[in-house]
Amino acid sequence: MALNQYAKYFWLIRTIYEAKSITLKEIQQLYFERFQTQLPRRTFCDWKDAVEDMLDINIECATKGGYTYYLDNDMDEFHRWLLDAMSVNETLLDNKSLSDRILLEDIPSSQTFLSTILRAMKEDKVLEVTHRRFHSNEEKTFHLKPYCVKLFKQRWYVVGKNDYGKGDDSIRIYGLDRIISLNLTNKKFTRPKDFNPDDYFSGCFGVILNYDYKIENVRLKVDASQANYLRSLPLHPSQEELERHDDYSIFELRLRPTYDFLQELLRNSDTLEVVSPEWLRETLAEKARKIWERNRLS
Repeated sequence: MALNQYAKYFWLIRTIYEAKSITLKEIQQLYFERFQTQLPRRTFCDWKDAVEDMLDINIECATKGGYTYYLDNDMDEFHRWLLDAMSVNETLLDNKSLSDRILLEDIPSSQTFLSTILRAMKEDKVLEVTHRRFHSNEEKTFHLKPYCVKLFKQRWYVVGKNDYGKGDDSIRIYGLDRIISLNLTNKKFTRPKDFNPDDYFSGCFGVILNYDYKIENVRLKVDASQANYLRSLPLHPSQEELERHDDYSIFELRLRPTYDFLQELLRNSDTLEVVSPEWLRETLAEKARKIWERNRLS
């Protein structure tokens, strides 16, 4: 199928998504303005079915007060993310003449290994992986049963069980940018029915899982200017704004305050203060002291 056909599917989804509710006549008018050609009802119905089959995105029709189309509101996080990505892609395709003026961030790991991992997940097949640790440059080759993938801070990670360690049955997380080679095998596996990705990462800030850290409430006092950033892009899904003042706000998050969360706090340490728990406040202060010692002028 030609790329421009996919672009038209994306256009249809985006149009309905942004309108929230729209008639076929309005869709046809917008289509004509965009492509300078007609969109017959039969073609629209074919596209509607194709979108549902290919992407599992349901275009619903409301009959009350006239026939209007809308996207199923009961979508999971994946499909909402997919819609946002489609909207961006369609916009970029519309403005490819501006490519030298549109600056993007690269996610190289997704180009090399992601499609093979997703195929292995779909077909329940084991992967042969050669992985290199950043801190030691040690390489290991093993078989991996992929359970899920996670995107965090421009890096893709695969979660699953490996076969090295002789009896080690724990679930592991591997960054795709640390994988040297990856091949699909013909060996099948069965994913445990009790494994749920959301439950597995419950309370996590990123991808570091350390159950020595219990899930607890973290309160942050944030400067007013930085609070605007946290409102528009929360640090964690559990984030709530408890207090809002002219010069600061108090936010509360419920998570495991692991190393990656501490690193995020350090990144914004000049605009926030840890109110509680006390041990996290002390840890952040100790890190700040070490930064001062290492970077102070002699």
